[in-house]
Amino acid sequence: MKVSGRKTGSALSHAPDNWHAVDWRRVERNVRGMQIRIAKATREGDWRRVKALQRMLTRTLSAKLYAVRRVTQNQGARTAGVDRELWDSPESRWEAVGRLKRRGYKPLPLRRVFIPKANGKERPLGIPTMRDRAMQALYLLALEPVSESTSDPNSYGFRLNRSTADAMAQIRVCVSKKASAHWLLEADIRGCFDHINHDWLETHVPMDRGILRQWLKAGLIYNGQLQATEAGTPQGGIISPTLANVTLNGLERDLGLHLGVKFGLEKAKKLKVHVVRYADDFVITGDSREILEQEVKPWVEAFLSERGLQLSEEKTRITHIDQGFDFLGWNFRKYSGKLIIKPSKKNAQAFYRKVAETISGRKTVRQENLIRLLNPMLRGWAQYHHPVSAKQAYSRMDHLVFQRLWRWSKRRHPQKNADWVKKKYFHTVGERSWVFGASVVRDDGSKGLLELYHLSGTVIKRHKKIKGEFNPFDPLWEEYGEQLRQERMWVSMRYRKQWATLYMSQSGLCAHCGCALTDESGWHDHHLEYRMHGGTDALSNRVLLHPHCHQQVHTGNIAVVKPVPH
Repeated sequence: MKVSGRKTGSALSHAPDNWHAVDWRRVERNVRGMQIRIAKATREGDWRRVKALQRMLTRTLSAKLYAVRRVTQNQGARTAGVDRELWDSPESRWEAVGRLKRRGYKPLPLRRVFIPKANGKERPLGIPTMRDRAMQALYLLALEPVSESTSDPNSYGFRLNRSTADAMAQIRVCVSKKASAHWLLEADIRGCFDHINHDWLETHVPMDRGILRQWLKAGLIYNGQLQATEAGTPQGGIISPTLANVTLNGLERDLGLHLGVKFGLEKAKKLKVHVVRYADDFVITGDSREILEQEVKPWVEAFLSERGLQLSEEKTRITHIDQGFDFLGWNFRKYSGKLIIKPSKKNAQAFYRKVAETISGRKTVRQENLIRLLNPMLRGWAQYHHPVSAKQAYSRMDHLVFQRLWRWSKRRHPQKNADWVKKKYFHTVGERSWVFGASVVRDDGSKGLLELYHLSGTVIKRHKKIKGEFNPFDPLWEEYGEQLRQERMWVSMRYRKQWATLYMSQSGLCAHCGCALTDESGWHDHHLEYRMHGGTDALSNRVLLHPHCHQQVHTGNIAVVKPVPH
């Protein structure tokens, strides 16, 4: 869908009277049109116009509908805040839209919960109420076009169409050649989300300051006690990652300007200083240890100090590329001058512990249920590492998982011999023997084998990095963004070939509303003629719909037509 930069009406031409009557395609078009105008004003430096357009966007029905849909369709939709309220019905969502008003708005304190981290420690989360989440989502729609238009080119965390794989690919660009930088500053910010200075945020974040201040000072409730929040942005708020990005924006550009002014452009270029950041983790390359130690690190410390932040002394270090370093679950190291990127030992160990706990904690479940639990975990880990040299790691993990499953199988039948156990739980598929699989009955009534995902069968394919200057709110990048989105969705669906085929036949758009299908929006596999009415599982009888569109279709008994491929 092409969107021009011209003025787009912010009101729905036929205002809906209930949640199922919403025309989501028009809603998205209205919101996107306003966001494009905000981004254009930002690039032109017209901050008065930016502020006026942001205010206009947050008052539109389209933006409020979009915000409510976002917080009721994501993973946290079933987690309540301190008021224990959930918007789990179309009626409650429709009512919620009318409650998203600035006048009289006062956020409630956050509900403090703790979730386990990979290192055994716990990460504190602050859970806002549904209304506060929706208000954050509403104001995020107005802030995102500004933050995207002012972000560093090589900042990749919590940004549209950017991923950890893009950060990995950029590091490869910076250190892979013979003449590339050999030294790296591995930086870790101590408790980034917990220590950002509130005064700095209120002064520098381009959004409604009154609303922002209320969120920052809302406090949190833990063990029935109200605790004040004097600094930081709570992890758990939908707008918090963008606030953290705005805080750290300028790390790359301002450091480049500083070095250019101090050493001159030509000499600064020869220093080979490059910043690659993902959220609050970043790596800075340099031609020598001295430039990183004496020039770059002190400048970074001063940059962070202004924002109330500081580097962690224990986790921040300067490393030679021949020694290698870990970043985002990968290990980067040069062997005899050649850069090899592979899954880090720490990442593989954490993943194996998770798989082992899943198997050992389900000693009595049916084999097919265990496979259905393990397959998404194995597939997700394999897909995360597929752009790097992971064949050896896949093979090792396959072996470790097999050992766990063999012990699981033998434990269930202590009186049976090994051959009997093997025949019951393991099969031969093609040239592969010892395939952990269970016989199941498919939807069409036929019998088949449900196999455990085979890690070593994952195809290794180098990641195509996003262009650093890409702006999703600039119409000039529209075609590039559409192509990028479709390519990446194709990769994420690669191991579910039927979904991938449907996705490409629909040009990546929902068959009902015509809006983009994304990882964030999710999708449902819908049968045009229901199976209870004799419909088959053939691709010709299936389409992909957004979850909310799927609900709309069933509630309104709406007929969906198979899209004609372009």
